[in-house]
Amino acid sequence: MDIGKTAVPDRSAASPGTYDTDYRPSDHERERQRYRRSRKRRHTWVSTLCTLLGLVAVGAAAVASPGWERVDSLFFDGAELRSAFPDLLRGFWLNIQMFLVAEVLILVLGLLIALVRVTRAPGLQPLRLAATVYVDVFRGVPTLLLIFLVGFGLPALQLQGTPSEPWILGVIALTLSYTAYVAEVFRAGLNSVHPAQRNAARALGLNERQTVRHVVLPQAVRNVLPPLLNDFIALQKDTALVAVLGPLEALRAAQIKADYDFNYTPYLGAALLFIAVTIPLTRFADRLQRRAAQRTWAGAGR
Repeated sequence: MDIGKTAVPDRSAASPGTYDTDYRPSDHERERQRYRRSRKRRHTWVSTLCTLLGLVAVGAAAVASPGWERVDSLFFDGAELRSAFPDLLRGFWLNIQMFLVAEVLILVLGLLIALVRVTRAPGLQPLRLAATVYVDVFRGVPTLLLIFLVGFGLPALQLQGTPSEPWILGVIALTLSYTAYVAEVFRAGLNSVHPAQRNAARALGLNERQTVRHVVLPQAVRNVLPPLLNDFIALQKDTALVAVLGPLEALRAAQIKADYDFNYTPYLGAALLFIAVTIPLTRFADRLQRRAAQRTWAGAGR
């Protein structure tokens, strides 16, 4: 007998007032629940065992390789990591600052550009055209190339008030690049809201601005929250690209230490610092995606 395909008992006959207290699972239902718990434990053990075996196999292959002793001395030097870690930590704090400043700017500018692109007002056609050109141009330029162009080209203009700090120039370049991507994410979220929602809001007496603020935007932001987090995870890593302009962030600090001691362990330390931030953010993005999928399935079942 296939336990997994057993039909669920009909609970609709129970009265609403007595359903929660009177319902008792049948023997067959309890057997099916035990079967599912047993299958879940078995899958957990199998996946854990396969993961451990895979890690052991990769580690054994690396240790058995002919050049392992040289790799071990160049990349896994504990004393070198301890001596470089304070400098790496100070540099990584600059990465975090650049990330936070750029994130706020990108959110605001990206949302404004998305709103301009989805509006249908005839008088805003020049702004729509400018927003479209901006997105097309800055999405087409590699981020590293844009950092070079802004970092060395903007100061060369010698305009009054132009920032000269390398990390500020790096933030400007990252903001220009990622705003184009985030604007498209926001635009997709705005377009995902069903037109009936807007019509219902107008029927309730809300004007266009109130409809966008209270009805469209909350749903649009909720729909695109997981891809937004993915973009910001990528932004957090790309702050290391600003090292080409010279600020003492984590990658630059690791490079200086590695060049001084002829040992690459500081690069590994810098990578671990980035991983310590990106993995929790990634898990949080996965959790939001699961919750969004559950909301979708729950809404479809109603």
